[in-house]
Order: sequence, then structure tokens, then C-alpha cells
Amino acid sequence: MKKLLDYFTIDGEIGGNQEWFRNVVMYVGGCAAATACDSCIYFALHQGQAHLYPYDVHNLEKEDYIQFSMKMKPYLRPRAGGVKKLSMFIDGFSKYLNDTGDDWLSMQEFAGEHTSTEAADLIKKQINAGFPVPYLMLRHKKPEYKDFVWHWFLCYGYEEKEDDFLITVATYGEASTFSLKDLWNTGYEEKGGLIQYCVR
Repeated sequence: MKKLLDYFTIDGEIGGNQEWFRNVVMYVGGCAAATACDSCIYFALHQGQAHLYPYDVHNLEKEDYIQFSMKMKPYLRPRAGGVKKLSMFIDGFSKYLNDTGDDWLSMQEFAGEHTSTEAADLIKKQINAGFPVPYLMLRHKKPEYKDFVWHWFLCYGYEEKEDDFLITVATYGEASTFSLKDLWNTGYEEKGGLIQYCVR
């Protein structure tokens, strides 16, 4: 079974792109804010939550996205050590939601201590329900994941294979596909995890 959410593009890129940011600290450490921005755009486009995106969601433009990231910056600001806990993302994004008057969306932590099978079950459930899944990865033993270390990104698809569970994620304006089991089992005690979006 395979399912991809109807994601969005801006200037031909998959979702937004942190590398567009002109603010230096956002360029280096704005991944949590970008993940929240992309979530807002997706919900405005596909879940009828237009209040979450303060620009024209049916005419997505790079400049609007850059300005939106700066509106999100105070809520999920880059800091020493980064937005390195699931609770930090929830606290910051919840404040943004509250300031927009949102009473639709809530969030729950799904800690990295869960097994990869449990993570696969959650991702499948969320994608099937029409929700992308914010993913935080802290460290990883394998060098091929170096661009995803200490990084937030958004999962928007999965594919169940006989011997594997693949996920499709968006970050830096590109889509990447990984084996969840390989990505999830980082080899480190300090774990990231997932955010579960829920309707209130």
C-alpha cells in the first residue's frame, strides 16, 4: 500500500525551503519554523483552515513564504541547541495557533523511544487521516543522513513493502524517501520523535 498526501509546491520546489531565508539565524536554524509554516499551508489548502496562512494560499509565492517564516520565527525561534524537544515545538506552535484564534488543531508528542513499528503505525494512521507528520531527528550513526541531523522535517507519504516501510519527507524544497526503520534507529540514546496532529 502506498499513500502520498496532495502536497504543495512553491516555485517548483516541494513545500517551502529554509535556504530561501535571508535572516541568518533562520537560514541556519529555522527548520522547526519551516515545518510549522508548511503544516499551516497544507491545512489551509486541504483542511479548510485558511486562517493559519496569512497570505493567498491559492497563489503560493516564495516571497510570501519568506515573510511567513519571519512571522513564525518568534514562536519557534532558532536558539542555542535548537528546537531539540518535541515539547518545544508544541509549545511554540500552540502559541501561534492561539494567536490566530485557532480552535481546530491540537498536538501530541510521540517520543523517539517508541519502536520503529509503532512509529510506522502512527505515520500510516496520520497520513490516512490527511495529516502530515512533523519529524525531529537529532543524531544518527549513518553518515548518509547528515543533512537530516538536528533537523525538523515533514513526512507526507508512506509505502508499505513486504519487508520495509518507506516514508516520503519534504525539506529544503525537495522530497526524499527513506526506510523508516533505518532512519528511526539512530544508534544514539538521545532521541527525537514525531508530532501527532489531532482535531480538537
